[in-house]
Amino acid sequence: MRIVPQAVGGRPRQARAGVAACSDGNFVGERCVFVQAWSIHHRKPPVVNIPSPAVEAFFHADTGTFTYVVHDGDGSVAAIVDPVLDYDAAAARTATRSADAVLAFVRAHRLRVEWILETHAHADHLSAGAYLRDALGAKLAIGRGIVDVQRTFKTLFGWGEEFVADGRQFDHLLDDGEVIAIGALQARAMATPGHTRDSLTYLIGDAAFIGDTLFAPDVGSARCDFPGGDAAQLYASIRRILALPESTRLYLCHDYPPASRGEQAQTSVAAQAANVHVAGAASEAAFVALRQARDARLPVPRLLLPALQVNIRGGRLPEADGNGIAYLRLPLNQLGHTTGVS
Repeated sequence: MRIVPQAVGGRPRQARAGVAACSDGNFVGERCVFVQAWSIHHRKPPVVNIPSPAVEAFFHADTGTFTYVVHDGDGSVAAIVDPVLDYDAAAARTATRSADAVLAFVRAHRLRVEWILETHAHADHLSAGAYLRDALGAKLAIGRGIVDVQRTFKTLFGWGEEFVADGRQFDHLLDDGEVIAIGALQARAMATPGHTRDSLTYLIGDAAFIGDTLFAPDVGSARCDFPGGDAAQLYASIRRILALPESTRLYLCHDYPPASRGEQAQTSVAAQAANVHVAGAASEAAFVALRQARDARLPVPRLLLPALQVNIRGGRLPEADGNGIAYLRLPLNQLGHTTGVS
């Protein structure tokens, strides 16, 4: 297992609105009345300060997953996005090496982590959300759609009343458009369903953490064949992301790089317009057809069963039995395209 920290942060920058001509001859005294919200007195657009947070990326090579620490400089308040718990499937053993590397960075830079943010309930890796929440005294948040995901998989795993599918395993359930404070920074939740019902993109200054929507431009887009997945919804979510300002930094949840390049954490709105699944499927119908044809050939994610049993619990392992051992369940002959779970 390889942990690769990547410094991909930015510095505060200013965005300047474009200048529009006053073409209708509409004057008040000697001042032109601009339709846009400009400074009439000086006839100049206002300076809009768009924060550009520092972003540190940690790549979990075993699952192709990026974890991010988002902050505003040494000693500032921070958030952690999509932390990973190491898991050896053959031995059914968990470890915290990856999460501890994140902790070491946080402590070295004297960051005060207030939020652990999950972009969705992942099916390809186990979350270290609970571990970092407890270690740092942070709050754990996810999209409100997690409740639907919990209900679906509670049934699959045959859980009883001991598991309540109402999202209480998380500290906060986020709605589309909701804003939370990360010190001087603000994070806005933007619903981007399609891969899963609970998928969110987090907009923090000029950075967007897009979860499993788009991968690197040469890789494509996320699968939509999980329960609640919908290729048409993913198409709409991708269009919503591509409508962000061109200066927006897009941070990927995963990368599966070809042999010709290394892992890529960050891309841009302009680059994603040329994504192989976007440029090659300009219409919704074409994208849905492409996505469904691809999904029909994809295998079940190798960590889906352990990952979802942990992740819909907010990253907590199942309660131990009387013998002190915790167990994961394996529902036999339930996964595959005949059931819609794949």
